[in-house]
Amino acid sequence: MTLALEIAYCDLQSQQNNSLHHTEEISDNRLIVRRGQPFLIALQFKAREFQEGRDDIVFSVETGPWPDEEYGTKAVFPLRKALVRRAWSAAVEGRGPNALMVAIMPSSNAIIGQYTLKVQISRGNTPINYKLGTFVLLFNPWCTDDDVFLDNEPMRQEYVMNDYGFVYQGNQKWISPCPWNYGQLEDDILDISLKLLDKNLNYLQDAFQDLSHRNSPVYVSRVVCAMINSNDDNGVLQGNWSEDYSNGVPPSEWNGSTAVLRQWYKRDYKPVKYGQCWVFAAVMCTVMRSLGIPTRVVTNFNSAHDTNNNLIVDEYYDTTGKKLPQESSDSIWNFHVWCECWMARRDLPRGYGAWQVVDPTPQETSNGIYCCGPVPVKAIKEGELQFGYDGPFVFSMVNADCVTWTIYGTKKEKHFRDTRWVGKRISTKRVGTDEREDITQTYKYDEGTTEERESFLKAVQSLKKGNVMLTSNGASHSNTTNGFSSNGMSSPHEPVPDRDHLNHPLTEAKLLMKFRLTESPQIGQTINLALLSVNLLSVAKTLKLSFSGQSLKHTGKPGVQFWKDSKYIDLGPKEEKWLLLQIPYSKYGKYLEDDNLIRVTAVGEQNVTWEKVLVEKDINLAMPQILINPMGPVRVNNPCKIELTFSNPLTEDVTDCLLAIEGSGLVKSLLKIYVGHMKAKERSILEFELVPYKVGLKQLQVNFSSNKFQVIKGHKTILVTN
Repeated sequence: MTLALEIAYCDLQSQQNNSLHHTEEISDNRLIVRRGQPFLIALQFKAREFQEGRDDIVFSVETGPWPDEEYGTKAVFPLRKALVRRAWSAAVEGRGPNALMVAIMPSSNAIIGQYTLKVQISRGNTPINYKLGTFVLLFNPWCTDDDVFLDNEPMRQEYVMNDYGFVYQGNQKWISPCPWNYGQLEDDILDISLKLLDKNLNYLQDAFQDLSHRNSPVYVSRVVCAMINSNDDNGVLQGNWSEDYSNGVPPSEWNGSTAVLRQWYKRDYKPVKYGQCWVFAAVMCTVMRSLGIPTRVVTNFNSAHDTNNNLIVDEYYDTTGKKLPQESSDSIWNFHVWCECWMARRDLPRGYGAWQVVDPTPQETSNGIYCCGPVPVKAIKEGELQFGYDGPFVFSMVNADCVTWTIYGTKKEKHFRDTRWVGKRISTKRVGTDEREDITQTYKYDEGTTEERESFLKAVQSLKKGNVMLTSNGASHSNTTNGFSSNGMSSPHEPVPDRDHLNHPLTEAKLLMKFRLTESPQIGQTINLALLSVNLLSVAKTLKLSFSGQSLKHTGKPGVQFWKDSKYIDLGPKEEKWLLLQIPYSKYGKYLEDDNLIRVTAVGEQNVTWEKVLVEKDINLAMPQILINPMGPVRVNNPCKIELTFSNPLTEDVTDCLLAIEGSGLVKSLLKIYVGHMKAKERSILEFELVPYKVGLKQLQVNFSSNKFQVIKGHKTILVTN
């Protein structure tokens, strides 16, 4: 009688498989594979070899608490001579003494998540069942049959494998790259991402249906988008735009996603305090990359939030130039950050795949949940708002018109309608470098062109007809800004020429005014401004000028008016005059918001035609640099000293000085160093030691905070060698 075929052990070949599936940086001791790509396992039998035709071997894979073939959470497939493309299958890959090497092909449309691999061996009517082990299955941008396939290896390396990047902040005139540690390849981040899926409302309400849809990147992106914010559930981050962060961490102090996700996980899924748009987007990018969906973080400057779906945003000022609270909830943020995810859209007509906008910042609801997207970037450019999800809201963020009003008691006067102000210098990190890439042309045609206005009118007609897929949407923001600054970043900035004038009257102008900064101010310095006034008439006139300076949130919400003044100047026929203005730190210092953003406004009224002109300048105050210098070669698993050089930028002492240091592959958890007290303008040099644990290009991020300012940021890209 022939002995039964019994398995002595199974080797899941984790190290070799993970290397082939681009997951070796996550782990080399547990199996993590991708859809549509085979992996190998080795079966060692106890007493004899496998006999083809006599021994029946059937594999099964199961995911979720109640595996079911009907819902796609279970698959059963026999050992064959060859693998079956696009379907779960198994085939003999090689033989050895009492051993069998088996290739297993996951379906290219399989549900992602944690799986259990089982096998049943039968000889006659005697089946024996074995549990072979567990593995994690991810989306696969390397597989042509996967909906997230991306046919460009440098892009796959950037948008799936790169664990650091930049989130662009500041304003369209002076863009600041904020370094960010995504950390999606850290060994615990994948588990946290999978747990996040199991905490979403759909799963809690109907686990069968939720799990059955986890094969779709469209569905998964909406689930993750909703779970990044905490508005409907125990999502990861609680938003806060109040400037009171006493019960949590100010959004500006986060350097990366790993600290946020770990805190959410370790504290029993309680929302982490606090986030704003760039934190929401960057954390979502981490989760999506960890699941295998190519994702990048995108910043839109002068980003409109149109809450009434008319593609127009109104802004109001009083006669002194003070920005007033909105009469509606519409606003323009000086920047807003969201994600783009790469995927096919089999639910839409051909041609609307590729990059999709997904915005996790909680602003408005989409189908009753605080999320936004995915909506094709191509549809936004063409004004095709009928393609879900949330096309009208995303279109307004990049292409709404801006109307400025002056309030006179109970009356208001329209100054101008600007069709070109919203949606400027849309930015993301360039593939393979630390440089910025401008992707504005993917969202909109050039301002002033026939194509751009046709797209706008098409969008307006869609809204009028109600020809949209969803009309309750989810998230956008930003505020107009025209200063020169670094918004607290230590990286180089990109100045661009100022506009000739910010605001022009609706009628033919008789007066022209514009602001210039005489130098780019750092926090602590006096702001030196020059105002040009030009009389365009052939008669002399007297000009009354009213000035206002107030702090401003990047959401467009006005803060305290800390400075106002008025002057009269005489202008001869066709004459122009420059007027120098100074705002010392003593005036603005204690009123700064997190973004170090100031809006200076001038209202000019002349006594000939009584024409009024309003101009404004938004200024992000620069922060000093933090210099990071490795003291010698940086090798994996070897101690390395790092030198930090930083300064107190103020003319007064600061206390509670703290350094926060992190970086995937360099520092395993957030490192904090208490510096204490620094005298006015004091320069400090500090050394600390780290032990790199991963090879390759890695980014070290450093925050310096004190009682007088929120944070100074620095970063250094470091090559770690063997």
